[in-house]
Amino acid sequence: MSVLDRLLVLELASVLAGPSVGQFLAELGARVIKVEPPSGDVTRSWYRDGEAPSGTASYFAACNFGKESVVLDLRAESGRRAALQLAEKADVVLASFAPGSAERLGLGADELMRRNPGLIHASVTGYGADDPRAGYDAVIQAESGFMAINGSPEGPPTKLPVALMDVLAAHHLKEAVLVALLERGATGQGRAVSVSLIDAAVSSLANQATGWFATGREPARMGSAHPNIAPYGTVLETSDGVEILLAVGTDAQFDRLLGVMGLDPEDRFRTNAGRVRHRTELEAMLRRAAAAIPSEALLPRLREARIPAGPARKVSAALAETLTRLSDPTGPDGLRQWLPGRRAVPPPPGLGAHTRAVLRELTTLDPEEIDRLS
Repeated sequence: MSVLDRLLVLELASVLAGPSVGQFLAELGARVIKVEPPSGDVTRSWYRDGEAPSGTASYFAACNFGKESVVLDLRAESGRRAALQLAEKADVVLASFAPGSAERLGLGADELMRRNPGLIHASVTGYGADDPRAGYDAVIQAESGFMAINGSPEGPPTKLPVALMDVLAAHHLKEAVLVALLERGATGQGRAVSVSLIDAAVSSLANQATGWFATGREPARMGSAHPNIAPYGTVLETSDGVEILLAVGTDAQFDRLLGVMGLDPEDRFRTNAGRVRHRTELEAMLRRAAAAIPSEALLPRLREARIPAGPARKVSAALAETLTRLSDPTGPDGLRQWLPGRRAVPPPPGLGAHTRAVLRELTTLDPEEIDRLS
């Protein structure tokens, strides 16, 4: 039996943030009904170069496993009526409407919770409920400061290669949903929870934000380097061309690193503060040493000395290693260990594949109307 069995989730959300929460709940056993417009979630058509059009783009597949797809035109009375009836039976509604749009359709949080007092209504916006601007991850990256601190010192502000602001907002929202479900278990009452992309982004600046508060200095682009620690984020190239990243966070780790690299200690590098102050000279020294050592010798030595380090893998290599690790059901990271009794999660649904079955099961619409809708 899965963690969230018997939980019904209605997803009135598109693109990445809201649907990621839906997929997370589906992975935990919830039944997730994704409502899409007749044209489908826009990400169904977001094919990358070299990807064969199939109706389910890889982008859509990233956050829509384990769901049932129901097509409803929410601009039509029949579509809104069907959505309202589904919401009356739902435990959780996930919404990503532009501010004010759901209310104009009669599908706002207040109306849905009036009809279903135990409902958890979870919404994601770009800038909050009072700002009508749509939220686009790339724009949020720019406005939140992430682009300003990402990239090489000589280069321009750089967008992250993943829609990380959407991903961060999804994690914030799923936590809010889980806490609201715990609260409902104690009180029987639902709750409206929400998160904005801009708030999720700015709150995730972490030490970059506190560093600015502490010093008044504008955080700068530093490539892979860390503003507070060295050598942390330093990339070394071995004699056989393998790039290895160091994440040395303590003086003891640094002392062991010197031993592995065959280097003598220097007073200026004795403390982290000194290493940060003399970062350029330190990294040049480490790169010269690494260039004389093959990776098959250096990596085992680093691991044996318990120095945080790893090769800079390509995405394909990282995914292959992860799949191998998770495929062992008896290992500490195996899927059976992760969640005993976990059900298989179905692949992303075809557009409208479940419309007729879901409406027949969960609404009181007459068969002729269901046929028109499906």
